[in-house]
Amino acid sequence: AGEQANAGRQLNTQLQSLDVVRQAEQIGLYLVNDGEIDPANFMHWAFAQAKRCYLPILNKRDEPMSFGELSQDSQLQMNRFNIPEPVVPKDARLNARKLNLILMPLVAFDREGNRIGMGGGYYDRTLAFKRQHPYHQRPVLIGLAYEFQQLDTIQPAAWDIPLDGIVTEKQAIIFNHH
Repeated sequence: AGEQANAGRQLNTQLQSLDVVRQAEQIGLYLVNDGEIDPANFMHWAFAQAKRCYLPILNKRDEPMSFGELSQDSQLQMNRFNIPEPVVPKDARLNARKLNLILMPLVAFDREGNRIGMGGGYYDRTLAFKRQHPYHQRPVLIGLAYEFQQLDTIQPAAWDIPLDGIVTEKQAIIFNHH
């Protein structure tokens, strides 16, 4: 627990060092659920900077996720995977295209911007529009991970959406895919 807390603080420092993060106004992120690196320190910093933070909301199984704004007084409910989501009316939920930046969890990454996700394909489905329009600037996609999650190479599947960057407790890597 101590190492995880320390990694979360170091992650926050790495994130704050990036222009793309400092410039983002609407940020999608996640609450830890299964040992992922914790962006909570960053989220507190983002709130202090008057940035708007959003959490993913699962819709029907084969539909893209939407994002609900998180505030200090947000009510949360557990989704079907026991992950907290903000209680937000459907008409107040955002499509991923409306966010400037999405910080997402992962299981593994390589230095080419490939990631192995948690297995449900939710982010890949939600971000599929980036495959049709690879130069679409929004949202910028940054995977958050522990340093030990780095692999030499990951063979991406056809549906995988490459990341624009990876941030760990030790480094920030931004890829130039364009």
